[in-house]
Amino acid sequence: EVQLVESGGGLVQPGGSLRLSCAASGFTFSSADMSWVRQAPGKGLEWISSINTGGYSTYYADSVKGRFTISRDNAKNTLYLQLNSLKTEDTAMYYCAREIYRAGSTVTYNYRGQGTQVTVSS
Repeated sequence: EVQLVESGGGLVQPGGSLRLSCAASGFTFSSADMSWVRQAPGKGLEWISSINTGGYSTYYADSVKGRFTISRDNAKNTLYLQLNSLKTEDTAMYYCAREIYRAGSTVTYNYRGQGTQVTVSS
């Protein structure tokens, strides 16, 4: 059974940082391209970042480029997202997902975790 379990969310002030983790199991993690997506209150899912199997190719949405960093540890079957310089508009539920296909900012995935809430507020 494929499982993706996110953690690390919380309440942070504008300008602060968080590190999200996604523990993967039930599939060969090192063979899967992975993504982070988010959903803000009242809005649809937004792709924010992807990383290839080896971790040497990364992609970001313009809204987070230069502030967020995606990484992975294939030995630990874990995906990460470092969030820096957080803004109130980053408030959302953050999900990790196993990609099937990505074309630009359009990502097709077959599994997604239950999410971790990030709230940016003073």
